Amino acid sequence: MAAAAAAAAAAALPAGSQDHMNALRSTALRRSTLHWDAAAAFFAPPFRSRSCRRRRVPAPAAAAETRPTRSPSRARARARAKLLADADTRDPWLASLSLLPVDDGEAAAAAAAASTGWAIGVDPDTGGAIAVLSPDGSSQVFDNPFVHIVVSEFIRKRLDTKSIIELLRGLDAPPGTTAYIEKSSPFPTDGKLGWWSTGFSYGLWIAALVASGFSVVPVASQTWKAYFGLTRSGSPKDYSRQAASILFPDKALSLNRKKHHGRAEALLLAAYGKGLVLPSGEFSKTL
Repeated sequence: MAAAAAAAAAAALPAGSQDHMNALRSTALRRSTLHWDAAAAFFAPPFRSRSCRRRRVPAPAAAAETRPTRSPSRARARARAKLLADADTRDPWLASLSLLPVDDGEAAAAAAAASTGWAIGVDPDTGGAIAVLSPDGSSQVFDNPFVHIVVSEFIRKRLDTKSIIELLRGLDAPPGTTAYIEKSSPFPTDGKLGWWSTGFSYGLWIAALVASGFSVVPVASQTWKAYFGLTRSGSPKDYSRQAASILFPDKALSLNRKKHHGRAEALLLAAYGKGLVLPSGEFSKTL
């Protein structure tokens, strides 16, 4: 723009002023170039010109020599696998999920002997349940107690801590019984409130179980579902109810509705901990 204006002014003036106008035009061109270089240096791509975009700064030779041969993702995977395999990292947390009696002698031995053959399964969600399996093969299942509260003008469910403690105190399972609880795994679509609620329920159940004298073992949902062959596509909730009805036919009536999937998963978690298996071919016939 400045160069065009200078050229137009030079054409309109007499020839005697040509040298002066040439000097003005050179000054205008130099200033416009300086302004453009400053703007190109200030703005990052894609606001730079095409010529600026084509510029490539070569990497320093030292950086190229020290570049690792392995990809960062593979290196992180190896480090993570080593960390998971390290017993010193895993054992302290699992040990903290068991609370022995005050007298670690005869009382602890008696509790361990009495808990043999018992198993507890917990689906920690507000729509979940807790199941108890006894050595004689009988089973009990209880829905998780909850209360309704107001959160941001909406009615939400929250676990009832007092009722959970009272429920655990009334169980027939002796202290030291192992409780298998499903690991908390919220979905990305749950939102921040869903993530908070899932983690809160998971942590509350762990604290209540340990304080009540039970040993807690977290189990990933993929682990116990793969154990019973429930990882196929379809409706996992319905598959869980069908599998639990086969293993516990006396509980089939209490598992006949879709909302009872929490009871079914609690029963299957306890069955997983006790080592029960589905009869060969029975589950496939029901699908």
